[in-house]
Amino acid sequence: MDYRGIRVEASPDTMRVTLDRPDRRNGLDARTIAEIRHALDEAERRPDCRIVVLAGRPGVFCTGMDLAEAVDAPEGDGGVADFHALLRRISTTPRVVVAEVDGQAAGGGVGLAAACDLVLATPRSTFSLPEALWGLLPCAVLPFLVRRTGFQPAYAMTLTTRPVPAAEAHRDRLVDEVCDDPAAALGRLEFRVTKVATEAIGEAKRYFGLLWPVTEEAGRVAAAEFARLMAAPAVRDRIAAFTLHQRMPWETGAGGGTRPLADADGRRGT
Repeated sequence: MDYRGIRVEASPDTMRVTLDRPDRRNGLDARTIAEIRHALDEAERRPDCRIVVLAGRPGVFCTGMDLAEAVDAPEGDGGVADFHALLRRISTTPRVVVAEVDGQAAGGGVGLAAACDLVLATPRSTFSLPEALWGLLPCAVLPFLVRRTGFQPAYAMTLTTRPVPAAEAHRDRLVDEVCDDPAAALGRLEFRVTKVATEAIGEAKRYFGLLWPVTEEAGRVAAAEFARLMAAPAVRDRIAAFTLHQRMPWETGAGGGTRPLADADGRRGT
């Protein structure tokens, strides 16, 4: 496959998949989702591969679904069905999938991290669910996020939309380790995982999936709910104002707030 939205690097025991759409802040479109699934196919075909690392460019892990494409998706669900299927694939593939987060993870980027088996994050990383600003919900993300954090942290992230710092995400169990040197943390992880029987990885993921399943039916519910929300005229107006004119939802007057947002550092953000 001719990769355009990701870079794939293979080494003994490990495959590294790096989101590489700097012009879209590593946003996910249909092609990029298909490319990640193809990379997972390649990892499963390699008997020596134990670990898949999912990373982003420095400063930005992933900012979620590409709104410009989502609003025009022919299925009407903004690509949520395909994205949920990717998250299920990550959570079930018989490889240890590690999210290496350095910087911003927003919307579907939080979903990518939550679906992974382990999450490493640098201290500057943040995690946010901005969908409610547009009148949407992170429908595909929440089944995987709640499985990791429990109900309340995921609920609070959804309602407030605020960026959660890495240290707080670690306390909420979204992040497994906050590390200044992800490469060193990965090295320690590889040392342990390469000692584990290959078949035990897949069996562990299968059994834990039975204990806390995220089903195909959950994907259908997520897609239907997102499509219902996306059909609202006010939601489409907010998205159009952002994608066409770079106007944030609270600046449009389409049923949103009117005051600018600021994060903990006083910077304007979502």
